[in-house]
Amino acid sequence: MDASSTLSRQGHRLLQIGVALLLFSSLEGFAIPYLAAPRLGLSAHTLSALQGVLLLALGLTWSRLNLGAATSRVAFWLLIYSALAILTAYVIASAWGAGNETMPLAAGASHGSAFQEAVIKVVGYSSAPTGLTAFALILWGLRRTDARPTDS
Repeated sequence: MDASSTLSRQGHRLLQIGVALLLFSSLEGFAIPYLAAPRLGLSAHTLSALQGVLLLALGLTWSRLNLGAATSRVAFWLLIYSALAILTAYVIASAWGAGNETMPLAAGASHGSAFQEAVIKVVGYSSAPTGLTAFALILWGLRRTDARPTDS
C-alpha cells in the first residue's frame, strides 16, 4: 500500500474519531451532575470536544503530510493513543471522584485511594510523550519539499 492511500485512509479515520469524540462530549455532558467529581466531568466534557475538533482539523490536513507509510502510521497511532489516554484519565477520575495528585486544578479536593491515584497518573502521564512525538512527526510532515522560488 502506498503512502498516499495510507494517508488518505488515516485522514478519514481521524475525521470519524473526531466526530465520535464530539458525540461522546455531547452525551457525557448529560452525566456531569451525576459524576463523583462533576468538575472533572466538565473538564472531560471540554477536553473531548477540543480533541474532537483537533482530530477533525488534523483529519482534513492528514493527506497533505509529507510522510512515508510507516512514519504516518506511527504518528497516527501515537496521536490516537495520546488523545484517548488523557481523556480516559479524566473520565476515570471524574467517575471515581479522584485525581487531585495528577490534575489538581481540575480535581480540586477529589482524592482517591492510592491505587486510583496511581492508575490515573499512569494513564494520564503516558499521553504526554506519545502526544509530543505525534505532534513532532506531524510538524515534520508539514514541511514543504517543492523548491518554488519566492517572488521578491
